[in-house]
Amino acid sequence: CTGSGCIGIGAATVFDEAEVDLSDISADALAVAESNIELHGLESRVRAIQSDVFDNIEGRYDVIVSNPPYVDAEDLADMPAEYHHEPELGLAAGDDGLDIAHRIVAQAADYLTDDGLLIVEVGNSWGAMDDAYPDLPLTWLEFENGGDGVFLVTARDLREWQARRS
Repeated sequence: CTGSGCIGIGAATVFDEAEVDLSDISADALAVAESNIELHGLESRVRAIQSDVFDNIEGRYDVIVSNPPYVDAEDLADMPAEYHHEPELGLAAGDDGLDIAHRIVAQAADYLTDDGLLIVEVGNSWGAMDDAYPDLPLTWLEFENGGDGVFLVTARDLREWQARRS
């Protein structure tokens, strides 16, 4: 769910020893991300991978950051016309806006190191996220310049939550 790659490229710029994988299901989005990787001279540390969530991902990560589609069906129908120029694949996420986030939460522990962190933006679907995962200790991040709808959860908490559900 990398889109243009701006989040991962920004992370690679700030953390100059980080190796970053950007993934997206969309070949068009990855073409833009690859162009941005080159523009910033990060080809040696940032790579683009075509993947539907974790389908083509290997290895474990210290941090997984995702900005998946999170627009629920009602909000999608009510969006101004200019939003409909965006690919629906990059916006729509089912009735509650969490179709992709559910997949990420279900699978992320398998791709995180022991001390890993998962950070996911779910936008206006944050209430539905809280309702869907009452037993998962999500930390809702606050931002200096406002904004909400981004949670953090540790790999340890994800694994413990999964064990309780088994």
